[in-house]
Order: sequence, then C-alpha cells, then structure tokens
Amino acid sequence: MSRLTHAEIHMVHRIGWLRAAVLGANDGLVSTASLVVGVAAAGSGRPEILIAGLAGLVAGAMSMAAGEYVSVSSQTDAEQADLARETKELKDTPAAELEELTRIYVGRGLDDGLARQVAVQLTQKDALGAHARDELGISETVTARPIQAAVVSAMTFAAGAVLPLIVASVAPAAQISVIVAGTTLVGLMALGGLGASAGGAGIVKGAVRVTVWGALALAATALVGMVFGVAA
Repeated sequence: MSRLTHAEIHMVHRIGWLRAAVLGANDGLVSTASLVVGVAAAGSGRPEILIAGLAGLVAGAMSMAAGEYVSVSSQTDAEQADLARETKELKDTPAAELEELTRIYVGRGLDDGLARQVAVQLTQKDALGAHARDELGISETVTARPIQAAVVSAMTFAAGAVLPLIVASVAPAAQISVIVAGTTLVGLMALGGLGASAGGAGIVKGAVRVTVWGALALAATALVGMVFGVAA
C-alpha cells in the first residue's frame, strides 16, 4: 500500500520575515523616491539630488533596522517574562496548572475526560511547551526574532531605495521628478501585489493600497519642494 504525503504550506510560517521584508522594501522605495522628488522639485541639480537620496537610503536602512530590533526585542522580552512566570507556576502549583490546561481543552470542544487525558499526556511530554502554546499563544512559528527582523528590514529598505536613485542618475535632469514618480508607482504596484501574493491575500487589493499611499507621499513631498524652492 502506498503512503500519501500531505504537505501544506501555510502563510503564517512566513509572517515574521514577510512583514519586515514588505515593510522595508515599500518604505525604502516610497521614502527615498519622495525625498528625490521633493529635492528635484525644489530645483536642485542632479548631484544634490543623488546625495540627498543616498543619505536617505543609509539613514532609512539604519532606522528601520533599529526600529525593528527594538520593537521585536520588546516582544521577545514579554514572551520570556511570560515563560518564566509559567515555569514558576508549573513548579509551585502543578495541579492547578494541569486543571487550567484541561479547562482550555474543554473550552475548545473536548469532553472533560478526553480533555484531562490530553492535558496529562502533553504535560508529561512538555508541560511548558503545552502551556506556552495553548495558554499563552507562543509557538515556534510566531516567536519573535529581533535580529532577523532588523537585518531583513535594513536590506529590503536599501533594495527598495536603490530604484529611485538609479532612475534619478540616468533620467534627463529636467524630468527627474516625473520619471522617478512614475517608476516608483509602478514599483509600488509590483511590490504590493508581490507582498499580497506571498501572504495569501488579494493581489489587486494589495497593489492598490500600497500605490495610493505612495502616490500621496510623492505628491506631498513634491509640493513641499516646489513651495520652498520658489521661496528660496
């Protein structure tokens, strides 16, 4: 008799790095393109535009890395504190913890006898793991990884920020704002669709929402550049 293997790929397994990657790439593209468009709209020359864009790339990548690391580290600290508290409770009041686990399984639809049996067996195998997963909602799939989030955010921010810099370096000087804005919107559509597809969501919806907010950011910085460029 042949054995059938049933392999499933769930999007939740990607959530940690996917969120950081999509956020980083979108932010890098939007913020750097907006900076380039704003400086160009103020009447600056190509060297000044490229310097401002490159500075924005470096500053943004480091800011994303630091922000993600601090944010996810805070989540990690909270998880570790909860696990330490749970470890103490398992040591001090094992009977109460077993009853608590049993009540959780009863609440999920098991009858009292089966819930108790499941709780006992899981406690014997890995008591802390069972409570972490079923009481606290902490599992290996969704455990916070600060360094991973920081590195992915910095790298993807830089990758997204490269596009407007390349376009600004080759576009006609008088049309840098328009061409950078146009290519940025196309890039945002692609990123939004890609991120939505990788996360199992609707491609069109993901592309539209990213593009709309990117267009607003580009318009706002272009307006600032034109106003202060005229004033200068």
